[in-house]
Amino acid sequence: MQNTLGDLNNHLFAQLERLGEEDLSGDKLLKEINRAKSITDVATRIIANGSLVLQAEKFKAETLGRSKAEIPKMLEG
Repeated sequence: MQNTLGDLNNHLFAQLERLGEEDLSGDKLLKEINRAKSITDVATRIIANGSLVLQAEKFKAETLGRSKAEIPKMLEG
């Protein structure tokens, strides 16, 4: 399975749409809120990981004297 940050973005917007459903209430709403919190936690970790990979690539480029950093594969769309 190969997911991209674009896929993550799509999942986050889909979750936002589910939370915005007007007929969602009670236990169903609470379950969806808990699901959203879990998704947000995982998404935050994925984004932090991507940021770390990008920082490492920039550091490599500066250290090795290359004119610009390469975009890490995991950050490609």
